[in-house]
Amino acid sequence: MNEDHIRLQAARSRREFIRWLLLLAANINRPTVSLLRFLVQVVQAEYPDATELEVRRELDYLESRELMKVFTDPLGQLSADLTRHGIDVAEYTVAVEPGIMRPPKV
Repeated sequence: MNEDHIRLQAARSRREFIRWLLLLAANINRPTVSLLRFLVQVVQAEYPDATELEVRRELDYLESRELMKVFTDPLGQLSADLTRHGIDVAEYTVAVEPGIMRPPKV
């Protein structure tokens, strides 16, 4: 394998695992919505160099998959909440489609 392929694979793995971390954090935080600030801190525990923009991009991806709802409150704070399907993915009650690196259930 060449270095470019390895870099691309590592970036893809990072994105997919960040998506899993976001689903898991939002599920643990239920029934309260999760503020962006909280979610960034969770991701930074695994990837210290993660940025707010990177987390926002993965939240947008999860929203496009209808796993999360992302919204901005009147004060401009971004929040996220799991959908019913997002809860099912986080709780291992449904199969996960490609794009999210959910570890095997133990």
